[in-house]
Amino acid sequence: MGLEQFLAEDKPALARAWFDLILGTYPPETSALLQKDKNQFANPVGYTLSQSLSGIIDEMLGGFDHEKVLPLVDQVVRVRAIQDFSPAQAVGFVFLLKKIVRNRAEEGIREKRVSPNEVLAFESKIDQLALMAFNVYTGCREKLYELRVNEVKNRTFRLLQRASLIAEIPEQDTQLKNGKDSIT
Repeated sequence: MGLEQFLAEDKPALARAWFDLILGTYPPETSALLQKDKNQFANPVGYTLSQSLSGIIDEMLGGFDHEKVLPLVDQVVRVRAIQDFSPAQAVGFVFLLKKIVRNRAEEGIREKRVSPNEVLAFESKIDQLALMAFNVYTGCREKLYELRVNEVKNRTFRLLQRASLIAEIPEQDTQLKNGKDSIT
């Protein structure tokens, strides 16, 4: 049969188990909130997590097209990158899938429906997924820091303007300073 077909027999339970493990990484009150409602408007973060995880599992059990997986991983990591998670915690959700797959694969191995080599091959896919998540995380964090630096620059500039410590340089003076002749 094969591991992927064995896991595909109960994809919704696989996605739900992964979602539940991820909710365990949040404080209890946040976890309860995320689990409460699957409506995308009443609970956008819970909905996004649920939908993205389901889509990732579909791709993991299918062709594992990086172009299709990347936006799904991006949605999950983007949420976790802006929260108070360490880098390991932000991308560690990927490795929770390994735990679930190992637990499910044990039954298949006992029944001789799955080989241990297939489990190792699938775990390699999960490792690739983790690397993708890490790349997305670093990109998100770089963007956040860039936004913070720009905000500090803007605040500083506005404060200096209010204190009349900065004056605009007339365009003619700017041209002279740049070595351009204003007569041309």
